[in-house]
Amino acid sequence: MRILIANDDGYLAPGLVALVEACRGLGDVDVIAPEQNASGMSNSLTLGRPLSVFEARGGPSSGFRVVNGTPSDCVHVALTGLLEHKPDLVLSGINNGENMGDDTLYSGTVAAAMEGFLFGVPAVAFSIQHKGWAHIEAAARGARRVVESLIAHPGFGQPGAAPWLLNVNFPSRPDADTVPWSTTRLGRRHASEPVIMQKNPRGEPIYWIGPSGDAREGGAGTDFHAVASGRVSITPLQVDLTDHANLAGWSARLGLE
Repeated sequence: MRILIANDDGYLAPGLVALVEACRGLGDVDVIAPEQNASGMSNSLTLGRPLSVFEARGGPSSGFRVVNGTPSDCVHVALTGLLEHKPDLVLSGINNGENMGDDTLYSGTVAAAMEGFLFGVPAVAFSIQHKGWAHIEAAARGARRVVESLIAHPGFGQPGAAPWLLNVNFPSRPDADTVPWSTTRLGRRHASEPVIMQKNPRGEPIYWIGPSGDAREGGAGTDFHAVASGRVSITPLQVDLTDHANLAGWSARLGLE
């Protein structure tokens, strides 16, 4: 059993360290993570410059391999030459803050897991509800439970088995490793808050992206509802963005029938 672990908060992030420690004993673990915080990078790859890889020395991140790029870079480089073997599972996280609803489109955590999925490897993205790392150890224990459940399934690792991509969000609470799980769909958020305008030292305007909006669609069955109810949200994701239901309608609208 070989596990590749990445994240988007950077190789020094407590969530990454906690996830790696939680996975000890489950198999051979490789850690390849960004040099700096790369939150919100989505699925971007670095194409305009070469990437460097070094091994972290000292502290809890010692032995982790570090890439000066994006979360997707980390997994892409790992699966296309950096690793001598193809992993059986790709894990990403644990992210400092939730990745639910529309957040998944921007999330580097989800993107790192998705990169593994695109290469045919089962993958899981892990996040915790609130920023600040409170109860991260409980979430890490919960992540191990999820992984143990997945690899115990009779179909896991079988030749020809289709890969899957899961987005897992833990509530920020000390018993996050023992609360119930729910399979969920993605909710929706309101639009982001307005940009925050400031001035640089020259008096020129600069702009910060505003905070995320509140949940707009967070009823029963959504990831927002599950986590707010103190449950672990597990959302199966897919990459196909095609609006299948409206293909015929668009053909008619464009006069293609």
